[in-house]
Amino acid sequence: MTSDQATTLAGFDELARRVEAAQDGPDAHALVRAFAANPAFRPAEWEELTTEDDPYRRPVRPADLAWLNYGTALGPDDTLGLSGLLGHRMLRNIYDADLLYLPPNRNAAADRDGADFYGAANRLRAALAQPVLERHLFSFLAPQRPSLSGGPSVDGVLGELRGYWEERRDHPGDAFAVLRGTRDRREATTFALLQLSAFLPAARTATARASLGEYDPAHAVARELLVEDYRRWVADSSAWTALLAAAELTPTVGAYWQLYLNTSLARGNHLHLLSRSPYRHAELLGAFVHQCIDDAVVATAWADAIEDGLGERPALFTARPSAATPATPATPATPATPDGLDGLDGLDRLVDTLLTPLLALSGDAALIAFHAGFTDAAELARRWDRDLADQLAWADAIEEYKAKARAIDAYLTTEGIEVDLDTFVESCDETSTTHVHDEHRLVMIESGDMHFWNNVTHKIALSDGDKILIPKSRLHGSTVLSGSCTYHQPIIPDDMYLTF
Repeated sequence: MTSDQATTLAGFDELARRVEAAQDGPDAHALVRAFAANPAFRPAEWEELTTEDDPYRRPVRPADLAWLNYGTALGPDDTLGLSGLLGHRMLRNIYDADLLYLPPNRNAAADRDGADFYGAANRLRAALAQPVLERHLFSFLAPQRPSLSGGPSVDGVLGELRGYWEERRDHPGDAFAVLRGTRDRREATTFALLQLSAFLPAARTATARASLGEYDPAHAVARELLVEDYRRWVADSSAWTALLAAAELTPTVGAYWQLYLNTSLARGNHLHLLSRSPYRHAELLGAFVHQCIDDAVVATAWADAIEDGLGERPALFTARPSAATPATPATPATPATPDGLDGLDGLDRLVDTLLTPLLALSGDAALIAFHAGFTDAAELARRWDRDLADQLAWADAIEEYKAKARAIDAYLTTEGIEVDLDTFVESCDETSTTHVHDEHRLVMIESGDMHFWNNVTHKIALSDGDKILIPKSRLHGSTVLSGSCTYHQPIIPDDMYLTF
């Protein structure tokens, strides 16, 4: 090695040390801001509520990163805030930049945004920002993982998974109950489908990534199970497209980017995180088993909800070959029941197939990691269910929240109560990329007209004197329609919000 080569290698080593220090130190947030500056992630314009023809256009609200801080880890009570929403948007952009997405038809906007999305500079900035975002978004999971009762054992894991199956089978989720009670069933069902489109394709793609590699001698059949899961998803592509078409939606990835909930992105991102980390293979398999259970226990609930809301019973949630028993020339796949896995016996076989080789390789450490992957995925699913239920309930009661806003405003005026207040003056066509607030807010129009929106189905017109209450963590956006619009946002304390 020449002296020049040695100097170059030493320079690279020093650069690597500086990068690692930046990712863990006070400069971590700057790495995220650099990634968010990609032109494909610029704020949305008025015509970009949806982007069916451009899978690379992913608005992030980069200006908000001037006051957010991704150098810290979110606590369990902070995950639904703006930092979580924008963080999961950016992290999905990082994961998706490694995958091929094509617009349904070539167009100039997609050509331009695609060059920015897949460009070398974006990929480099993504590599620097990825661990910062993953730490910020997912660190809260580990401290709240329940331990295995009675210590690590296959029987203990199986008992817990069986109990989870039965609990979810009997109560698929609060979101389905709220959905059944909405007044505008089609609107609510459409929004629920948008959330499914935010994580289900991502989960299947993550499963496919996890199947890559040559590990059959050490972990027989696992790769076949993962490949089979993705093969079934590909085979279901026409049923997936038909399901979305019933709600007048398209399957273009990111088409409804602005309307994906934080928690919907999180469920897909979690599986991407694990599938891109080979040393977390056992965790990935635990999360995969959770996805198999989730697919099974919500299938009928989804089918009923879609038939009720859209008037069509979807083929996607009917019986298909089970992933619980891999298909081989000697052992054909066990037929599934209509809810996916062929019951608890199929779950037992699936867990035994995945865990037994892991235990032989790594002992109890593998079992603990498998359990961690499962419980983390279950926790994210629980948070998603609650978040979706709350969003559906709020969106279905907009008139009530207008009335609440008027009542709160009258109370503040009558009692002479002053609260923190933000005032905005915006010009025609100025658009607020969808976002959430970390506190309850009123929107009070002083003068002008705007469209307020939280779904693809319609926009809510607001004009002089109109008011609406936006609870914390509820997803929404707006576009100014008049020459200018002046509006105020009083911040409502929690105790006052609960009073009304």
